Amino acid sequence: MTLTDTESAAVDQVPTKPSVLMCRPTYFTVSYRINPWMFPELPTDTDLALSQWQSLHDTYVGLGYDVNLIEPVEGLPDMVYAANGGFVIDNIAYGAKFTHVERQPEGPAYMDWFRANGFDVRVPDDINEGEGDFLLVGDVILAGTGFRSASSSHKKLARIYGREVVTLNLVNPNFYHLDTAVAVLNQSSEGRPANIAYLPSAFDRPSLDILRTRYPDAVIVTEEDAAVLGLNSFSDGQNIVIASRALDFERQLRERGYNPIGVDLSELLRGGGGVKCCTLELRR
Repeated sequence: MTLTDTESAAVDQVPTKPSVLMCRPTYFTVSYRINPWMFPELPTDTDLALSQWQSLHDTYVGLGYDVNLIEPVEGLPDMVYAANGGFVIDNIAYGAKFTHVERQPEGPAYMDWFRANGFDVRVPDDINEGEGDFLLVGDVILAGTGFRSASSSHKKLARIYGREVVTLNLVNPNFYHLDTAVAVLNQSSEGRPANIAYLPSAFDRPSLDILRTRYPDAVIVTEEDAAVLGLNSFSDGQNIVIASRALDFERQLRERGYNPIGVDLSELLRGGGGVKCCTLELRR
């Protein structure tokens, strides 16, 4: 196989060693329904969720990441989805303010952790669900709206971080957070542009036009891979941790010169989350 210039650039990319925040799913269960993935009438296997989460945690440790842990809080079963707990760039942590009452106590819990660990915490006025809807891609913040985070929070992001914020409107309720419909593959470095993967059907036409214009070399995933939250992945620029069942996405990443690493989070998927949902990047 002959690699294109884009694919060769990925091969030459030196992976970063991110610092991330995770939360053990000690109290994970599905006891209410706030997204299409959740069926509280079906039994939940918390032990299996813990085992699968541990595999993700150990994968990050094996890659040399700095893995930080926040203590889970009893009664907050979705706290395992740490990405929703805030958004961090330049040691500034913009806190989360959740849409659904069931998750609202998570916002203060995460902000307390940020404060205790030396971050400059900004308390939100607007509904937002952290890195679930905010993705740093190069110098730009892609910001989702339509189901959870309010578009007014995007203006606050731009003021706090002094970066361009690009609003994208989600239209498919199965992909209610931006990180279920977009994966950041790499950040820009040494003249190589940042790139993403995405699911076209998750967006309205104006948002899709933005993505096509800004990221002409993006990876386009299949509906089947998106349905197992294949896009809900985490990348260090070379190694990309993805859902093990996202087989065509894995193939495309390998062809681009990335190193996809599959993990099984099928039990946590029952709450509507995958790899990225369990991973909040701490950019100091």
